[in-house]
Amino acid sequence: MSLAGLRVMLVEDHGFQRRLGLRLLSDLGIAELTEAADGIQALDLLRRTETPPDVVLVDLDMPGMDGIEFIGHVAQERLARSIAVVSAMDPALLHTVQVMAKASGLRVLGAVEKPLSPGKLTHVLSMFEAGPGPVGEAAAVEVTLDQVRDALANNQIQPYFQPQAEFSNGKVVGVEALARWRLPDGSMVPPAVFIPLVENGGLIDDLTLHMLSASCRWWQEWKRAGLDLRISVNVSAHNLVGPEVADRYERIVNEHGLSPEYLILEITESSVMSDTARGLGMLARLRLKGFGLSVDDFGTGYSSLAQLSQIPFTELKIDQGFVGGAPDQPRKRAVIEASLDLARKLEISVVAEGVETMDEWQLLAQLGCDYAQGHLISRPVAGEELPAAIQRWRETKH
Repeated sequence: MSLAGLRVMLVEDHGFQRRLGLRLLSDLGIAELTEAADGIQALDLLRRTETPPDVVLVDLDMPGMDGIEFIGHVAQERLARSIAVVSAMDPALLHTVQVMAKASGLRVLGAVEKPLSPGKLTHVLSMFEAGPGPVGEAAAVEVTLDQVRDALANNQIQPYFQPQAEFSNGKVVGVEALARWRLPDGSMVPPAVFIPLVENGGLIDDLTLHMLSASCRWWQEWKRAGLDLRISVNVSAHNLVGPEVADRYERIVNEHGLSPEYLILEITESSVMSDTARGLGMLARLRLKGFGLSVDDFGTGYSSLAQLSQIPFTELKIDQGFVGGAPDQPRKRAVIEASLDLARKLEISVVAEGVETMDEWQLLAQLGCDYAQGHLISRPVAGEELPAAIQRWRETKH
């Protein structure tokens, strides 16, 4: 979808600023424009609209109902496909609002600092096309635990793979395996819909073993095609129970002719720290067998540095919430710098998630990050599409 095809709503209480914004958007070729002078009017329009707008640009400082309260209603009622915050306020506040909106389930394209300009609007609106599918559509899909169970049994849930490239030379050296559920009619069930059912319904071990086996089979295919890649697979804290888990994982990779060194198991920081005593022994056994261990979404949990230093991680993944917009937001850059410094002291490598722009790539490369993962390189693709996706990245001229 081009920018001209987007449906955009601008919520701005200042009349002149609103007219300026509408004119700039119109000059970008956007024909389907809606405006509102405050949050109350905007909610009324959204509730009466059959098709939600692709992007709602919302000012934060508005009388009556401020932008933060408005965003809460939009998230709760799923009234928009995505939002972008518009404000001249403190960047730290803008970051906090974005984190709040994402935690509420909204897709957030970023923040636009006033004064508005064609370049700023083009950048944030282009994130709609570059990013994943709309959250609003994801929430509309409803599935049951029995359907999830059947999907696993019928191999409808399969790994898609997102490449990871070295900052030093741009070479793709690994992929992350992400669970994707394609229905017989070709439509997709978003992970945000079925993963909670998997975890709460006692199917997480089945899904993890399936993802490991399927990823190993694809590794064999890529190896025959001349690709030598490591694979990262997400592991839930629910998996880290019982002494046989490490042996089971080792048996799967050995059956497919892999060495455990090719597999990196990603564990969310907060999930490990929630029960460190239970997980430490299992993580130690996995490392003993040669598996890599990655702390996923680093910076989003509440661990202490002492706890982190006790766990035998080989990799740290900087959460995309800190990467997006980091070139223009000093606080995000500070978090990245601190994370990289910590990783160097712990002698572990770092993957930056959610790299979408060349500015973000250049900043992370300058700061000494090891690997990039994000839509700048490639979206997650099916196993058979991975060689072509890597070739496209090799041929990209930025």
